[in-house]
Amino acid sequence: MAEVVLVTGGSGYIAGWCVAELLRHGYDVRTTVRDRSKEQAVTDAVSTAVDPGGRLSFAVADLTADDGWDTAVKGVDYVLHVASPLGGADPKNPDALITPARDGTLRVLRAATAAGVKRIVMTSAANTASPSSYAEQGVTDETLWTDPADPTLIPYRRSKTLAERAAWDFMDSYQGPTELVTVLPGAVFGPILTTGNIGSVGIVGRMVSGAMRGVPRIGLEIVDVRDLVDIHIRAMTSPAAAGQRFLATGEFIWMADMARTLRDGLGADGKRVSTRQLPDFAVRLAARFSEPSLREITPALGRRNRHSTDKAARILDWRPRPARATVLDCARSLIEHDAL
Repeated sequence: MAEVVLVTGGSGYIAGWCVAELLRHGYDVRTTVRDRSKEQAVTDAVSTAVDPGGRLSFAVADLTADDGWDTAVKGVDYVLHVASPLGGADPKNPDALITPARDGTLRVLRAATAAGVKRIVMTSAANTASPSSYAEQGVTDETLWTDPADPTLIPYRRSKTLAERAAWDFMDSYQGPTELVTVLPGAVFGPILTTGNIGSVGIVGRMVSGAMRGVPRIGLEIVDVRDLVDIHIRAMTSPAAAGQRFLATGEFIWMADMARTLRDGLGADGKRVSTRQLPDFAVRLAARFSEPSLREITPALGRRNRHSTDKAARILDWRPRPARATVLDCARSLIEHDAL
């Protein structure tokens, strides 16, 4: 009898790929949705990669409410907690993002540990293991924790840090068989399963469509969504992974190099990609007056800090693919799905 894995937030970009790959690996998969109306869309998306074959089921549960979580974890062997609460990058009330992220994580952990699941793998973020300022030179690893009290942190970064902290604090006081692993990805790109939820992939779409008229001096540690799912599954099954944090950041690449890769690698489809480097002052000015959505990236202008994935390579034998391959696969997928 196949083992059962619960994936939270099945309509999300990363979660959809988790569902597809788990099915491909022979697991039975249950995934949560906030309401039943989303079930068909998730099934259709997953079906573009693998035939669910009657092995995909659904549970209605929301990170902001207790209802449904006990049912969701019943009979489950593993949990991949991938879901994050919805919220803007800079809401007027930071708690609107922080509270549901932390409380939602605790809801999942309470239900999963009460059900006696073997292991929970939680998707955190590399920016929970980063110095407050990306301008600091150096390479950091999983032993570093971002300071959530730093007033310069954007709410998203603070919410991810506090949610992961809450998870580990919960497990420190828990006495039982369930194990926890956290995975800390960088910027997630790669092919899409559906146009319904493309997550951070929209950045590549804006570059290819020409909507991005220039590129900021930002460097990203790109991880392919397929490699991110791979490390989740390795973290779920490896005995040595229990109780560990794993950075999954992938290769560092400047956005200007991303633009050149797209322009050179897509042929005629890349003709609208701008390779013009935007000066830092222009990005900061736009963030302040005309493009508030840019505020979350301004701390990373000219970033110098990197992350090490040596631990994931050593313990999990995880090797992500080159960033340029991911960027091109991402763009081609967006073009194929007419998602520009």
